[in-house]
Amino acid sequence: MTMNAFERLLFRLRDVVGERYVVHRPDALIVYEYDGSVDKHLPRAVVVPGTTQELALCVALCHEVGIAVVPRGSGTGLSGGAVPTEGTVQIVTSRLRSIIEVDAENRIAIVEPGVINADLSIAVESLGLYYVPDPSSQRACSIGGNVAENAGGPHCLAYGVTTNHVTGMEVALADGSMVWLGGEAREAPGYDLRGVFIGSEGTLGIATKIAVRLMPLPEMIRTMVAVFGSMDQASKSVSDIIAGGVVPAALEMMDRVTIDAVEPTYHPNYPAEAQAVLIIEVDGLRESVEDQSAAIEQLCRDNGVASYESSDDSERRAELWAARKGAIGAFGNLKPNYYLVDGVVPRTKLQEVLAKVAEIGAEMDLMIANVFHAGDGNLHPCILFDERIPGETERVLDAGGQILKLCVDAGGALSGEHGIGLEKQAYMPLVFTDDDMRSMARLGPAFATDDGFNPSKVFPVGEGSEAETGYSKTRRAGTSDVV
Repeated sequence: MTMNAFERLLFRLRDVVGERYVVHRPDALIVYEYDGSVDKHLPRAVVVPGTTQELALCVALCHEVGIAVVPRGSGTGLSGGAVPTEGTVQIVTSRLRSIIEVDAENRIAIVEPGVINADLSIAVESLGLYYVPDPSSQRACSIGGNVAENAGGPHCLAYGVTTNHVTGMEVALADGSMVWLGGEAREAPGYDLRGVFIGSEGTLGIATKIAVRLMPLPEMIRTMVAVFGSMDQASKSVSDIIAGGVVPAALEMMDRVTIDAVEPTYHPNYPAEAQAVLIIEVDGLRESVEDQSAAIEQLCRDNGVASYESSDDSERRAELWAARKGAIGAFGNLKPNYYLVDGVVPRTKLQEVLAKVAEIGAEMDLMIANVFHAGDGNLHPCILFDERIPGETERVLDAGGQILKLCVDAGGALSGEHGIGLEKQAYMPLVFTDDDMRSMARLGPAFATDDGFNPSKVFPVGEGSEAETGYSKTRRAGTSDVV
């Protein structure tokens, strides 16, 4: 039998990484068809390289035969960024887990993309250092994936998101060549190609080494939990805290539905009248922490807090955070599926937008839980549902689109940290004109991608001429258009 081009590619990929690390049987590919979003589609094959050199060669081989690749880290993304599209090969970085170098004096570490976020902080803790960005999935998500999506986390309010903590990265380009963008220094002359690459969602290349900033462990950390009898009281407390000149390290909120989800698993024992919970954290010098904590407590009491707890004990602090960190998984106590909407609104619009989100849920008879980064207005309405019910997923996507439009109309943005991916690409015209998107689309040719990385992501899809718009209009594979 004559070997076709794809079979020859598989043979060559096996020669590079070993037969065990090339997956192509449909039953084995199922575990790679989705990430943390609702989109699903089988890749044509999956390759799991064990070294940077193997990864670059796999990219080059796919490029040589004209097959696009979809980068995948831990698969925890929430916008469909790691979901394959038609005919693509998925390249998984999970075996590239080395912490290559730690320079404690200059507070820099060089890591491979598959290093798990939380593992880096654990590795440098004995040096009095830690890595700041902390997505809720930090025990599972990889730093390479964080770079691709410019991930945030609860502590991004005071310290910034991934781009503020990455100084440079080595990148595999479409032809397999390697280039450094940025470096180990915090500032580099010339264009900020490092900043361009971070948040590009795997469309420009694959990071193979990443230089990250490390921070000294704070002298003191205090975690506070404030429970309120209404969302309005909690929302006003958020605005009052920021308006009062206090910028906590973290300022998170959970609503009643989320409370119902976390109680059976984490047993936080919030009061029966609880309708909203704020988790607030301040860190730094002891005197500063004491002053800020006292100011925050007074503002919460002024807004009618029902119960209040504060602790600087590390074990108790971990217990206070457990319900928030585990909230997404706990939604399984209420419904088998969730769809997490990642919109941003001005802090002053929190009360108004949350009320309208509740109206959308009531009108469409959908259960919506709110657990989010209240300090910077990054909402995460989680629509809970059962995908086994015919038509339920489509109804949920429709509700999600209404919520995104609501956020944009309030003066906000489509995404705070999860990216556009497949999930939000149809809504890009709510924020960007065709001219805007044409300008953004020029980055691909500048990196010589030839649409070889993560095709049919970020930009809108559907009918239309690519020649007219300048960005890809290829129909999204495996899913239906949402607008």
